Amino acid sequence: MNADLHCHSTVSDGQFSPAEVAARAQANGVTLWSLTDHDQLGGQREAREAAASLGMAYRPGVEISVTWAGKTVHIVGMNVDPDNAQLQRGLESTRNGRAARGVAIGEALAAVGIPNAFEGALRYTDDPDMISRTHFARYLVEAGYARSASDVFARYLGDGKSGFVGHRWAKLADCMKWIREAGGEPIIAHPGRYDFTPVQFAALFDEFIQMGGKAIEVVTGSHTPDQYREYADVARRYGFEASRGSDFHGAGEGRVDLGKLPPLPDDLTPVWQRWL
Repeated sequence: MNADLHCHSTVSDGQFSPAEVAARAQANGVTLWSLTDHDQLGGQREAREAAASLGMAYRPGVEISVTWAGKTVHIVGMNVDPDNAQLQRGLESTRNGRAARGVAIGEALAAVGIPNAFEGALRYTDDPDMISRTHFARYLVEAGYARSASDVFARYLGDGKSGFVGHRWAKLADCMKWIREAGGEPIIAHPGRYDFTPVQFAALFDEFIQMGGKAIEVVTGSHTPDQYREYADVARRYGFEASRGSDFHGAGEGRVDLGKLPPLPDDLTPVWQRWL
C-alpha cells in the first residue's frame, strides 16, 4: 500500500491545485491518498473527484494548527466529513488572524533589512487570510535572501528568529472534538519537528491518548531517516498506529516527493488498516 496521507495544495500553502497534486500522486504510484491543507477544507471536492478519476482510493483530511505548551503542534484530521458544520466553524476560527500575523511578519523582516516581504509573500497565495510562513519563504528565496525554504526557516522564520511572530491557534481539546464530531481520526503530524523536552513529549502523548488519539506520523517528509526509527519506537512504546505522508508542498520543496517515502516498519499497525 503506497499511502500518502499528508500533502498540501494551493488552497493552503502548496504550489499546485488539488487536481494537480492528485495527478502527481497517481503518477508516483500512490494508491491511497489524502489532501490535508492547513485549516482548510476548500480543496476536498476537487481532490476527491480527481482521485476517483485516476483510480486512487481517497480519504478527506485536514491539518489543524494547535497551540500546546506555548508552541505550535499540527494534528491531521483523517477521514473527516468536509461538510461538518462544527469542523468548518472551528477551522474558520483558527484561520482568523493569519492576515494580521502576515503583516507583523513583514514588519519584523523589514526591521532586519528585508523590505516588502508581506507584499512579496502575497504573490504566492490567492487568499490573504491563508498567508503562511511558507509563502514568505518562497518570496525570500526568490528575492535572494536565502538558498532554500529550510534556510529561510533556519535564519528568519523559525521559532525565536528575527521574523518569527507567534500566533494563538486552536486548543488541542477543541481540535480533537472537531475531528471526532466530523467522524474523523486525529493523528499527530511530524512529531520530530517539535522542540519539546522528553517530559513535554510524554505529556503531549499522554494527553492525546486521554482525548482518544491513537496514531502518529512515523514516516514523513518532515522526518529524517533517523527520526523514522525514533518515532517507530515511540509508536511501539505507546501503542500508536502509524501514519505515512510526504508533507508535500511543491516541486523542490521538502525532503521527498509525493509517494516516494520508504514503507512503514512491518511490525507497526498502519492507521489505514481499519479502513480498507
